[in-house]
Amino acid sequence: MAMASPSTPSFSASCCCARTNSPPFARFPFVSFNHRVVLPHPLTRRLAVSSRLNSSNASGPGGSVSPDNGDYELYHKFSRQRRRGGPPVFVMLPVDAVGPSGNLRRLKTMPQSLRALAAAGVEGVVMEVWWGLVESKVPGVYDWQGYLELVALAGRFGLKVRAVMAFHECGTGPGDPHWIPLPLWVIEEIYKDPNLAYADRFGRRNMECISLGCDNLPVLLGRSPIQAYSDFMRNFRETFRPFLGVIITGIQVGMGPAGELRYPSCPSSKLVSSWRSRELGEFQCYDKYMLASLKACARETGMNAWGNGGPRGAGNLMQNPDYTEFFRSDDGSWSTTYGKFFLEWYSGMLLLHGERMCREAETIFRGTEVNTSAKVAGIHWHHGTQSHPSELTAGYYKTLTRDGYLPIARMFGRYEFSMCCACFEMQYVEEKQMNPNSSPEGFLRKLLLATRDCDIPLEGENFGVSWDDDSFQQMLKTLKFFPNGIEKPSTFTFMRMDKNMFEYGNWVRFTRFVRQMSDANIFQAKLGSGGDTNQSSMSYKPGLTLAYS
Repeated sequence: MAMASPSTPSFSASCCCARTNSPPFARFPFVSFNHRVVLPHPLTRRLAVSSRLNSSNASGPGGSVSPDNGDYELYHKFSRQRRRGGPPVFVMLPVDAVGPSGNLRRLKTMPQSLRALAAAGVEGVVMEVWWGLVESKVPGVYDWQGYLELVALAGRFGLKVRAVMAFHECGTGPGDPHWIPLPLWVIEEIYKDPNLAYADRFGRRNMECISLGCDNLPVLLGRSPIQAYSDFMRNFRETFRPFLGVIITGIQVGMGPAGELRYPSCPSSKLVSSWRSRELGEFQCYDKYMLASLKACARETGMNAWGNGGPRGAGNLMQNPDYTEFFRSDDGSWSTTYGKFFLEWYSGMLLLHGERMCREAETIFRGTEVNTSAKVAGIHWHHGTQSHPSELTAGYYKTLTRDGYLPIARMFGRYEFSMCCACFEMQYVEEKQMNPNSSPEGFLRKLLLATRDCDIPLEGENFGVSWDDDSFQQMLKTLKFFPNGIEKPSTFTFMRMDKNMFEYGNWVRFTRFVRQMSDANIFQAKLGSGGDTNQSSMSYKPGLTLAYS
């Protein structure tokens, strides 16, 4: 049974996060460019870029990226110059674009794929820069080899690059071909102190990222997690300084599991399945660092018993929320004095984490002419209920009477961050069939209102790869709600490049989508109107499916 208090206690949280002085920038002596990167040495000479923490020089032999100039060609029927009538389209690169050894993979097919994207009118690509690959073995030693080659290759074809600072794990484990763990030295520290990982009420640990409860504590061999993230971003800035604002135009700062500002209330691997529509999630507040914060806040309110853990009666992961004591609509504990205290603390801790990350990133990338952004999760499957349980467990204090996204948008706005979110292709009718309380369109409408109120751009993504006409049409329909004339134009990231993209039917639909996004009158076009596929932005040549493998 949830505990109550005769009076409503006040709650406040504080954030201490020191600014870091920026060391002098260093340019690579082997790089010269004028809106295009030229690396003078052949690709066979490996770019040896392994720099120490806060180093001011990057040493090593030069290298170049030269695409295969064989019989692959693409003919297109419009100017390469992109028009700016709609949000520019970026394409997310494969998770394993850079391999475990730090090398750029697919040396033959990657240039062909990037050439195809450029010819289709795509603005650029998004590359995930994995903490677990770059700073894998030794703290403070970074290997940017493959990412330097990838950025130079994108620049060769006139593509922009948005870099995602990925401070989280990818995949489900060693058996997953796309598994990228946290740095090995971080995993060793978690083994020594399991409380560095999030835990739920059953004691289950989540290893996707480090618990925000220890953000400012020196638990990583003398550094705090925030310091480790900051050092990583600072070294990225030093290493990629020649590309910033020229080829690299955006930095997305990872802030939690799947790179999103949220708690791992449900494992990320489960969120991509159809079963997600039933997930309530679990509150992630049972590691000793989170509990210490909760107990301190409970003492401030004079209700020590409230600091012993998360809410009782929250049900199980896949239970109907109206059958739970905490989440049920009519008289659930979420709306009591205790429930409000806990949810304010829980969401407040997430906001403090976001504030720390934004503050560090804004300081580090200030003056580099790159746009910074962060991502929130597209959790919509209980959006039609009063308590919004799956959003509450993820750290978004969103209920029928409270806007949980406006505080996040305000925080992003203070640091001139854009907000990014997925699920732009999801349709109300389809999701309702799996869960009558689901409302992806209603969820996105709330986000758009929050970003408009705070005057920040909302960047879009599709949640998963779907190549049918309905999905493309839904994305166009959703994007038409974007405000016009804002200072920083919104962008759209298509998830993600793979071999299926270059199959004939998929490629025709994708290039048509890019053309309609670029057209000033894109929302008068109808994807389902049929017509000659030769009117797509590019003509198809046999062998296009082999452009990526």
